[in-house]
Amino acid sequence: QVQLEESGGGLVQAGGSLRLSCAASGRADRPYAMGWFRQAPGKEREFVAAISWNGGRTHYTDSVQGRFTVGRDNVENTVYLQMNSLKPEDTAVYYCAATKIYSGSYYLREYDFWGQGTQVTVSS
Repeated sequence: QVQLEESGGGLVQAGGSLRLSCAASGRADRPYAMGWFRQAPGKEREFVAAISWNGGRTHYTDSVQGRFTVGRDNVENTVYLQMNSLKPEDTAVYYCAATKIYSGSYYLREYDFWGQGTQVTVSS
């Protein structure tokens, strides 16, 4: 079992930055790729970014490409999401998740473990 805990959310003005962290703990039977998802009020949870288990591949949804950067530190068992040039439409609860698919996945159903989420609010 893998436990995931997000941190770093908060309130920021449009144009500002936040850095989310996701700390992994527990016993993993194999390396996991990691994904970030978000869910705004009244909307479905959506894919934001993913990173392969060794950090060699990353994927982003179009709306965050060029503004968000996903990274990981396998020594610290932590995944990061650096969010720059934030917009009000980025407001959501952000979740990290772990998948056995090497390069990560766009699909929620392909993730095995989830964190509890951290709130990001961007004011205009």
